[in-house]
Amino acid sequence: MSDNCRVSEALYVCLCGYIGTPTEVTVRRELMDIGEMLQKPVHVYKGQRMIFSGSSREGFRFKSSDCDMMFWITNHKVITDLSQSSVYDLSTHSIILMEDTDTPPGFVRLQLLTSPRGGVIESSVVPYNDGMYISCMRWRQKMFTMASGGKNFNNAKTHGPCANGFIGDKETDCALCIHCSYWSRLTCYWRKRCILHNWPQNHVFDDILRNGCHFVPIGLKIAGDENELDWRLSFSQAEQKLVYSMNHTQFLCYGLLKIFLKEVINLKIEEPFLCSYFVKTTVFWLIQIGNITWCPNNLLDCFWKCFKYLLQCVHRGVFPNFFVPQNNMFASKLSTVRGERTRKCLLEQLNRFQGTRDGNW
Repeated sequence: MSDNCRVSEALYVCLCGYIGTPTEVTVRRELMDIGEMLQKPVHVYKGQRMIFSGSSREGFRFKSSDCDMMFWITNHKVITDLSQSSVYDLSTHSIILMEDTDTPPGFVRLQLLTSPRGGVIESSVVPYNDGMYISCMRWRQKMFTMASGGKNFNNAKTHGPCANGFIGDKETDCALCIHCSYWSRLTCYWRKRCILHNWPQNHVFDDILRNGCHFVPIGLKIAGDENELDWRLSFSQAEQKLVYSMNHTQFLCYGLLKIFLKEVINLKIEEPFLCSYFVKTTVFWLIQIGNITWCPNNLLDCFWKCFKYLLQCVHRGVFPNFFVPQNNMFASKLSTVRGERTRKCLLEQLNRFQGTRDGNW
């Protein structure tokens, strides 16, 4: 057995102790699933839905593992074609038309076609091109006002499309989003790619499509400016199912990358260029199209191939979204001089790590 295999197996055992064994991770996920299931009838009765996401839902229990919650109101129904409006009862549902043409990749506009139902949507509508559209800025502000007024939600602040705060001692992101049962045509290539590479497996793929996607209230920010009519496509529910479908070597590699990002790359950096979402996306890409053997005695090689992918993305200044590859997730960061400077510093740092690796392995 090679030294790499021995080190990989030792690392696998160590990470099982630090991150969790397959059984421990499964139990954590099932507990989260049960909690969500128990709350579902109450939320449905109130005309809303809620799902957990984030590191805790995925099965991690780091001190820094966040707990994200996504809410949506069930009397808002999104369609992608006018013919779909016949499916819904117009006397009880607000009908919203999703528009994904003439928008940045990964973003849509939401046109309200019927009278608004509920104060949130009514206060968020703005006129545009002879139509009424939902403003992500107004929606986000309304969400923040509601969250900060909650008795158990402390130290509230805006964090991207979410209201960030603490429930007890647990940092939590809450997003009031809009659910869509239909997938945007922007994801057509992703669906073809999944079939071509046979990942995720068919039952996971079908489950993802059945659950639809979400829109979160934030537009593409270029040089600090944001279009208030653009909403970002969110695939949090799909991502959770993809993480659940990983084998344990893949999950531990994902966890190791998160640790490396937090404790090495981003250590003592106030505004880091990379976040854990880039790590998760990297693992998705490498599982689907990468030529990697995901097993315990190859864990080290899996890690370095993921690292090399991150390095190449930073070098090119392009990081494609897993679901909508046309969406370069580095675009907003690189739209400022400060962002470009941060990228160059990060690139030098990553190249040093790569050089150290080449010298030792």
